[in-house]
Amino acid sequence: MTSLKLTRTLTLWPLIIMGLAYMTPLIVLGTFGIIAEASNGTVPMAFLITTFAMFFTANSYGIMARKYPIAGSAYTFATKSIDSRVGFMVGWTILLDYFFLPMVIWLIGAAYLGAQFPDVPQWLFLIGFVLLTTVINYIGVKTAAKLNSVLMIFQLTAMVIFVVLSLGEVYGNGGISSLFSTAPFFNESTTLAIVLAGSSIAAYAFLGFDAITTFTEETIEPEKTVPKAIMLCTLFAGVIYIAVGYTTQLVHPGTMFNDTDSAAFEIAAQIGGNLFASLFLAAMITAQFMSGLSAQASVSRLLFAMGRDGVLPKKVFGFLHPKYLTPIGGIILSALAATLALFFDVMQAASLINFGAFVAFIFVNMSVIFTYLKDQKQGIATGSKIRNLVFPAIGTFVTFYLMTKLDLNALTVGGIWFAIGLIYLVYLTKGFTKPTPALHFEES
Repeated sequence: MTSLKLTRTLTLWPLIIMGLAYMTPLIVLGTFGIIAEASNGTVPMAFLITTFAMFFTANSYGIMARKYPIAGSAYTFATKSIDSRVGFMVGWTILLDYFFLPMVIWLIGAAYLGAQFPDVPQWLFLIGFVLLTTVINYIGVKTAAKLNSVLMIFQLTAMVIFVVLSLGEVYGNGGISSLFSTAPFFNESTTLAIVLAGSSIAAYAFLGFDAITTFTEETIEPEKTVPKAIMLCTLFAGVIYIAVGYTTQLVHPGTMFNDTDSAAFEIAAQIGGNLFASLFLAAMITAQFMSGLSAQASVSRLLFAMGRDGVLPKKVFGFLHPKYLTPIGGIILSALAATLALFFDVMQAASLINFGAFVAFIFVNMSVIFTYLKDQKQGIATGSKIRNLVFPAIGTFVTFYLMTKLDLNALTVGGIWFAIGLIYLVYLTKGFTKPTPALHFEES
């Protein structure tokens, strides 16, 4: 019997579009208020620094994807390049992203609905998001998955209208000269520490560019196409974020908002009235709902793969619903975890997600360095020292520095999670006397 294989049909631009769709570009407006507050009114500068950091990390993802042209992740790269135990810990830390990403998405959605309907407690919207998404994922998401392309167009259309109306508002108040200003990048109270604090949160908007590597086995000439797609997707996203951050900061300088978590809704009403505010809200809620649906589906399937392989209790997580064939254990657990959002705000939750992302980025950069040094020792021809040593070293340093600027609660929770993972690894390997169990991230 012939084994089934993925078909190589994807080219460069479809990969880039899928990467951008996974990142949900509208999130630059969804998080505008908290980044403006953290960076003291210098959102485009915060995104500029983050784009700089992501450029070096994207370079490393591209190199590793060329080295291992299979569907994979930071876990795969660290395992193959450094050590299986290091890879396990990287994978364990990445679970923070998978596990709590739905929580952040639904928090943002609830904040924007709360801005439109202030008399309704936001926790009701949050619970509504969790329940509706959980029910849909429980019975399957094939129909919802087909809406991704339409959703992407809806998001970009709302974003373009937002930018045009912002420029029109600024031009109407101050003429052509008012469209050109350094204030969104520097102001009288700008300091590097403050801007970096904003950059550490802005990294949330880049989560997902590495998802392109999961399509490696379906890509034509993946050794060339995947690295190029990763770099271009990251740069395109950075340009979008900087441009939208600049125009939005122009129309609303400073950090004063009625509600920081839903600041863009307030600005939408300012520049386009109630009609556009309603359109913008619809785009934001739709984007957040579909992102939450996808995020919960991903984590549930990841937990299923881990349960099936015995890394987690098989009876709970390795079980599929007999009718719907969905991993109900992971779906229910992710829904319960999302209720923790009742005790977080958007900034704290996004910082928690970024802890796991930064660990992944650091070890992808380090994987390139380890791979290069191993190849050099074995006399294997490799690329330039600039791309394989200097760039990854810069990426490691900048990412680690951004991680130190995260919310203290996020660092504490992240550190505790890492410690739990280490103890669990010791238990699974009987004190490192047995092989390290595999985490199949590519299957999610």
